Amino acid sequence: MWGTMGTAARSIRPYQSSEQYLYAVKEDLAEWLKELYDLDIEVGTFMEVLETGAVLCSHANNVTHVAGEFARACPGVARHLRLPTAGVTCNLTAQPGTFQARDNISNFIQWCRKEMDIKGKMPDVLMFETEDLVLRKNEKNFVLCLLELARRAARFGMRAPTLVQMEEEIEEELRQELDLPPADTPLARPPRKPRDLHNLDQMVQRGMDRCTCPIQFPMIKISEGKYRVGDSDTLIFVRILREHVMVRVGGGWDTLEHYLDKHDPCRCTSLCESPCPQTPWLCPWAGVPRGSTPGKTPAAPAQGRSTAPSTRPTRAPPKSTQQGDKSSAAGARLQER
Repeated sequence: MWGTMGTAARSIRPYQSSEQYLYAVKEDLAEWLKELYDLDIEVGTFMEVLETGAVLCSHANNVTHVAGEFARACPGVARHLRLPTAGVTCNLTAQPGTFQARDNISNFIQWCRKEMDIKGKMPDVLMFETEDLVLRKNEKNFVLCLLELARRAARFGMRAPTLVQMEEEIEEELRQELDLPPADTPLARPPRKPRDLHNLDQMVQRGMDRCTCPIQFPMIKISEGKYRVGDSDTLIFVRILREHVMVRVGGGWDTLEHYLDKHDPCRCTSLCESPCPQTPWLCPWAGVPRGSTPGKTPAAPAQGRSTAPSTRPTRAPPKSTQQGDKSSAAGARLQER
């Protein structure tokens, strides 16, 4: 889902909208961790709070505990899932940048690989290295690893971030359309937040208003939260995550703005030396529920589009300079718990 732009594109617009995607995911994960562990964390302090590894290791141990409860409550279902059985050692008083912090992060990474099986097929996307967090070398990999961990832990009862809840909602919608049996849910899940689709059409049209093609790049509403894009039968699911418009693509998420930057011809040609194809491409497994066969979702008649003035998503705030305070406080709070 991450497009590759040429050197000319970097000089014109250096990944601005893809940064907005990472900002949206960090914002969602920060709120989720805050609710789970009563942490003083927000999108602007996300990396600082987690950089000692104390919160990460404590989260790994909590996931292992929940998995054990699930195995005892639902042994039949648990036999078919990959459940963690061992936790990690953790130094809750580690300070940022120290050997103890690096050791915590390394333990968490090894736990993700061994206990949660987050490793092999796409390591460049789903896993990160210690220095990616300590030295901020690769925030994207770190953030996507946490999101993938949340997906897998949700299968055995862990509370999930809003993005993962929306993925489950879309999968269930597809199951109903394809007449597939419902997903196994042996444990009661926390109630999901209601879908915020009230202003979705207007927000989608705001994103389309930047199109300068002689004939506007088409994005036609098929049903609530589902649109057909381009001159093909490609269908995408669109949801609102706070003030961000998110698109479900390729088993992951993108912001609508970044998605259109890669598929709207007038935006492609302004970002790249050579024009991009008008027909968007999605992974054939995108949005298909686990256990089903990929295929084309039947199209319904278009319902038209509404209009609204253009706005831009909120930019990420600058990194805090008070390093260590947030992460130390988080470790102390977890130690009290």
